[in-house]
Amino acid sequence: MPRLHKPRIVRGQIAHTRLSPFVHHFRYRAFYLQLPLRSLGARAGAGIGWGLNRPALLSIYDKDHGDGRPLLAWAEATLEAASVRDADGEIWLQTFPRTLGYVFKPVSFWFCHRRDGRLRAVIAEVNNTFGDRHVYVLDPEQGSIRNGQTLQAEKAFYVSPFFQVQGDYQFRFFKSALGGPDLARIEYSDASGALLLTSMSGRSQVLTGVSALGAWLRYPLFSIGVIARIHLQALKLWWKGATFVARKNAVP
Repeated sequence: MPRLHKPRIVRGQIAHTRLSPFVHHFRYRAFYLQLPLRSLGARAGAGIGWGLNRPALLSIYDKDHGDGRPLLAWAEATLEAASVRDADGEIWLQTFPRTLGYVFKPVSFWFCHRRDGRLRAVIAEVNNTFGDRHVYVLDPEQGSIRNGQTLQAEKAFYVSPFFQVQGDYQFRFFKSALGGPDLARIEYSDASGALLLTSMSGRSQVLTGVSALGAWLRYPLFSIGVIARIHLQALKLWWKGATFVARKNAVP
């Protein structure tokens, strides 16, 4: 019988450093959820603390991801379309939840494992503030992903109004047992060199009604804060002289 996993909440921070043509850095406290989709029911949760496809203090809905179909079904279809057919173990969705009925998720990660526990592929689901969404399937040639291994993807989606759609992303992930450190790191570069470093990190604990309530009490406006900080930092970049690139003028 397959092992059943418990959902997790990771409390830590988001860090963002622009490297060119000037340095711009910010860091703020954050939390994110990690849901084991094969181990959960369609409407899982713990009371009013957290819920899947139902109202709660922290909520995740199918409609907030992929094409709106059930989360596990969408992940499996995405893997199949990328010819990844052996991720038959747990699939963990790492994402920001809805708070006060609102959510904006710059990126969500789907960690897709083999039955033996090895990480087979990662789906990076990227959203921009214009309502667009793009998916990168990170599929290493050797068929499994080691902790800290660099995974590369060509940039193919307009995200920041201060960068063209060109260059590459380098992804690195570090996962550990419950209670240990957790890290997702992205470096963006083009022919001129590294342009941006961003990461989300923290330490995990079991997601329960109590831990969800604790996170909500500490960050009741978390989701609104995410989108507010994005626009605030964009204003600061513009003030510093960053070159604005309109979406219609972005180089594909």
